[in-house]
Amino acid sequence: IGTGDWSSDVCSSDLVKRKTQAERTDLSDRLMRDAAIDLIVAQGTSATTLKEVGEKAGYSRGLAGYRFGSKDALFSFIVRSLGEDWLHKLTTVTTGKVGYQAISAATDEHFRFCAENPTHVRAFYLLWFEAIAPHSQSKAMINHIHDRRFRDVVSWIEAAGDAPDKENTAAIARQFCASIIGIVYYWLSNPADLEATETLHAELKHTMRLLLAPKEL
Repeated sequence: IGTGDWSSDVCSSDLVKRKTQAERTDLSDRLMRDAAIDLIVAQGTSATTLKEVGEKAGYSRGLAGYRFGSKDALFSFIVRSLGEDWLHKLTTVTTGKVGYQAISAATDEHFRFCAENPTHVRAFYLLWFEAIAPHSQSKAMINHIHDRRFRDVVSWIEAAGDAPDKENTAAIARQFCASIIGIVYYWLSNPADLEATETLHAELKHTMRLLLAPKEL
């Protein structure tokens, strides 16, 4: 291998040709996902079309329709993809932590995720809230994500040496999950008020600390 910077001489089309079919599919899926997210946040789900998504992503008007088949299928793909992104971040910050420490780390990361990825998070929760519609294809996936969140919180509490009884553990986990969704709803309604959203996260941490404090005999 020479020491010269030969990479600059390689045509971008040559690099594209070298990609495997799976890599090209992953790339186009990611670009269409991000294009759809921008459109959803800018104009809502009902006004977003598969043709627009394909064009905005830099592909043909028909590619999104060919790849996903319907808007509901595309929206389900977005929810799953963003959910996986969040799960990776959540796992990273909570690994090795239990009880309040895990909940505190998760709460801080949730606010950071909102602050650093506002468009993605807004699109995720817009789709989340619309999943309550009777025939939404995303409903089962949203329910799975919600159940996973609940089970994660329960497992963090149970892993602590001074965990409350099973009934109280479930109640605290439900309170935490519901509070996070409520905070997000506030943020979606007041996107410029990031300071208040940060305060709400801090207040949730304080509430969780009180709920999980060891009870005096």
